[in-house]
Amino acid sequence: MIRKIVSIALIGAVLVGNTACNSNGGFKKFKGIEYNIVKDAPGENIKIGDIVEFHIIAKADTMELADSRKQQNGKPAVFRVDEPKGSGQFQSVFTKLSAGDSCLVEISCDTMIKAIPPQQAGQLPPWLKKGKKIKVSIAVVSVKSEADYKKEMEAKQAEAKKEADQKAAAQMPIDDKLIQDYLAKNNIKATKTASGLYYTIKTPGTGAAIAQGQMVSMKYTGKTLDGKAFDSNVDTAIGHHGTDPLKFPVGAHQMIPGVDEGVALLKKGSKATLFLPSPLAYGEQAPPNIGPNAVLIFDVEITDVKDAPKQEPGQMPAQ
Repeated sequence: MIRKIVSIALIGAVLVGNTACNSNGGFKKFKGIEYNIVKDAPGENIKIGDIVEFHIIAKADTMELADSRKQQNGKPAVFRVDEPKGSGQFQSVFTKLSAGDSCLVEISCDTMIKAIPPQQAGQLPPWLKKGKKIKVSIAVVSVKSEADYKKEMEAKQAEAKKEADQKAAAQMPIDDKLIQDYLAKNNIKATKTASGLYYTIKTPGTGAAIAQGQMVSMKYTGKTLDGKAFDSNVDTAIGHHGTDPLKFPVGAHQMIPGVDEGVALLKKGSKATLFLPSPLAYGEQAPPNIGPNAVLIFDVEITDVKDAPKQEPGQMPAQ
C-alpha cells in the first residue's frame, strides 16, 4: 500500500546537497506556495497519478517538523501525486519536478491557517504562527507510473513471501519436535492436521461444524510452551481485553492462521486446546512478550456461532 507519510499538518523536506545553488533565478508562485528549483535534472515532469519516491525535511524557524531520512531509516518517502484539494500544499510542486530534481518550497503559515476548519482553529500546533513561513526542501529520487510501481511492489511481495515460506518450512520440523516433546511429557494425546497444527477437544460441542465465514464468539487464553500466559479474555490479570468473548468471522484471516484453522474444527460449545507451530502463529514477527518463532498454546471455548450477515446485491463484503 502506498503510504502518505506527510501532510499539511506535518510538512517535511530534506535539505539536500548544495541548496545555495539557484539555477532558476528565484522563487515562483504556484497554488499558494513559493518554490525554487535548485537542481533541474533532465527528464519528463511528474504527472498526476505517478508514484514518487523522495527525501524531505521541513522546518519552521529552527524547529524541525519532519525528516524522512530519520523517520524512514534512510529510505525515501513514497507518495502518489494527486490534484491538491486546496492551496498552500507543498505537494503541488511535484508536477514541476522530474526524477533527480531538488527544490525549495516556502509556505505561508497564514495560507495554512486559512485552510484549517474553524472548529480546529483553537488546536493549532505551536509552530503554526501568523506571519511565519514553513521552509521545505525536496529531493526526488524516482518517479514511476502507478502500474509500474504496482508491478514492482508485487514482485517484492512475492519475493518476500517466498523467503518467508522458506523460513517457515525450515522452522516447522523444529517446532513439530517441540510440540511432540511437550505432548509426550504431559501425557497429552492430540490430533495433527496437514498444516502442522495439533489439537485436543475436551468438550465436543453441539450442532454442525463451524463453517467458513460464520461469526464465532470465543473465550481464550494464549500461552507459550513454558506455561507463560500472554493474552486472555477469561483472566483479567492477563492481557487487556476484558472478559467479553472475542468475535470474528472464521476464515477471514483476521486471526493468526492456527487459530483460524483450529476454530473451523469445532462446534458451538466446544472447548479445545490448540498447539500452534510458530509459522501458524506469529513466526519471526511475534510481539516482544512472546518472542520470535515461539510455539503457542491456545485454550479456547466457542460460546456462540452465527451465520455470516447476508450480502445485498452489489454490496461489498465487510473488511
